[in-house]
Formats: sequence, C-alpha cells, structure tokens
Amino acid sequence: MEVTRSFALWCVAFIVVAAFAVALHPHGSTDSSRVAHLETLVRCPSCDDLSVAVSNATSAVAVRHEIVKKVAEGQSDSQILTSLESVYGTSILLEPPTSGLGALLWIVPLLLVFALILSAIRLSRRR
Repeated sequence: MEVTRSFALWCVAFIVVAAFAVALHPHGSTDSSRVAHLETLVRCPSCDDLSVAVSNATSAVAVRHEIVKKVAEGQSDSQILTSLESVYGTSILLEPPTSGLGALLWIVPLLLVFALILSAIRLSRRR
C-alpha cells in the first residue's frame, strides 16, 4: 500500500515537472536562433578552423549576411547548408558530411578504436 502511494506521488511529480518544461519551452525556433545555429556550423572561408559566428573577417561577414537572407526567404537549414556547399565547396562546413566519402571520416576512427579494443582483449586472454 505504501509502495503504491509513493509510486503515485512520483508519477504526479514527474507529470508536473514535464508540464512545466513543456509550458516554459518556446514553441519552434526563431529566425535569430536558427541563424545563430547555422553560423556555428559554417567555417569562415578565409580563416583557419573558425566558424563564421566568431570570425570578423570580411568573408565571414558576407557568409553571415547570406545565411540571414536565406533564413528570411524561408529556406530550410539543409537547403542553406547545401547552397553554401555548392558555392564554397564541402570544406565550408565545420563537420564533415555523414554520407559518401565524409562517412569514412566518421567510420574509420571508430573501426580503429574497435580493433584496438579487440586486440587488447586478445592480448589479455593470452596472458
């Protein structure tokens, strides 16, 4: 009896916290938050490993203006990133793509770690 009462209290507490989280969370993303997010994903064309969000180079400012314009036009995030890739090449993105040859950049290190773990297990069993 006491266990079911405490379980019911925990359930009610969870529902109340979830309701507050849903009520306080803004619905949808605003254009300014989308722009800020996209700017962190795009590399400055004339800088070394800096996003356009932190760079003050002329080329970074131009890319930021382009992102703002495309968001205002209603383009999706993937459309914007794809159009930037077509203009500047795939190196414009700070993270390599997860398809095609870019997938190798994600898979090969994971395979190497997995192989090292397997060899360590085999060596420890031999001893």
